[in-house]
Amino acid sequence: MEKVTISLIKADIGSLAGHGRGSEDVLNVAKDLLEKAKAEQKIIDFFVYYVGDDLQLLMTHRKFIEDPEIHKLAFDIFLKCSEIAKELKLYGAGQDILSTAFSGNLKGLGPGFAEMCIEERKSEPIIAFSADKTEPGAWNYYLFKIFADPFNTPGLVIDPKLHSGFIFEIHDVYEHKKARFSMPEEMYDALVYLGAPARFVVKSVFKKDNMEIAAVSSVERLSLIAGRYVGKDDPVLLVRAQERFPSVGEILEPFANPIFVAGGMRGSHYVPLMPVSLKDAHPTRFDAPARVVALAFNLKNGYLSKPVDLFDDPAFDRAREIANEMMDIIRKHGPFEPHRLPLDEMEYTTLPLVEEKLRNRWEKL
Repeated sequence: MEKVTISLIKADIGSLAGHGRGSEDVLNVAKDLLEKAKAEQKIIDFFVYYVGDDLQLLMTHRKFIEDPEIHKLAFDIFLKCSEIAKELKLYGAGQDILSTAFSGNLKGLGPGFAEMCIEERKSEPIIAFSADKTEPGAWNYYLFKIFADPFNTPGLVIDPKLHSGFIFEIHDVYEHKKARFSMPEEMYDALVYLGAPARFVVKSVFKKDNMEIAAVSSVERLSLIAGRYVGKDDPVLLVRAQERFPSVGEILEPFANPIFVAGGMRGSHYVPLMPVSLKDAHPTRFDAPARVVALAFNLKNGYLSKPVDLFDDPAFDRAREIANEMMDIIRKHGPFEPHRLPLDEMEYTTLPLVEEKLRNRWEKL
């Protein structure tokens, strides 16, 4: 069977009244451009949506991952949408576009992307996760729970197709290196790095027995690319579900227990990550809690079904309550750690500009 590639590419190109909500006018421009690309058979199918202030382009096509034509298509859409955002005087218009010089793919240009090239199964459910007001390492905890924790995923114990385990590819985003760890036998080694999500990020998860792709995330850190704070990275993640992979329920279960992630106000604080429906994916209070949306699709010959909004479910009401309680607690710390990020992480915010002004205040003891 011919392979199909799923590309989820996102960028913050401007928002209404601060950082929480995108413009329908901009969204419609992106839809029109993708409809044209579909008619010209550059792509098979697409779905466009916002999570917070991030425009999300989910596309299917017959090219491979990081294909220049697909990446250029997304980049040109973001450029055009940025022009509209500037005309509308949206806040942060074109924020994630660090360069207008396209160089073959989107690496180093600002937009984040997660892509996988697969051969469709008899039934191919895929979940697209999109987060706002946090960083790529936020997925580490969830991917560990989904693919390596039998207390979360009973299929690791009782399903012979999962029992052999998974391979985690972890990227060091500071030194641009990668390593692979086999679960469960190298779990303790992997956790050395998984537990430091500011620097080490899970890029991909593979089935151990045949190296079939199971999940892939965006790992781009905008501040490391630009050398300055330009907004949080707002990562995306694609996860295959069911037959040979964890079930939808196993994939969603970790999100019932919110964790603290880096992001929130000015990208400089630890805040809870709240699972929400699309209609609630608009951070307001302290640019937080950070939000995560899960949209499920079934693929059929590369075409997308209508999305299922998985967190639009009262089963996650308690998770949202807990996230709000966590927000209340952490906000009491104000400008003190552990609410504010540690100083080594604050180097990539606007704080160094303040520190420079105060540098001469310090004297040797």
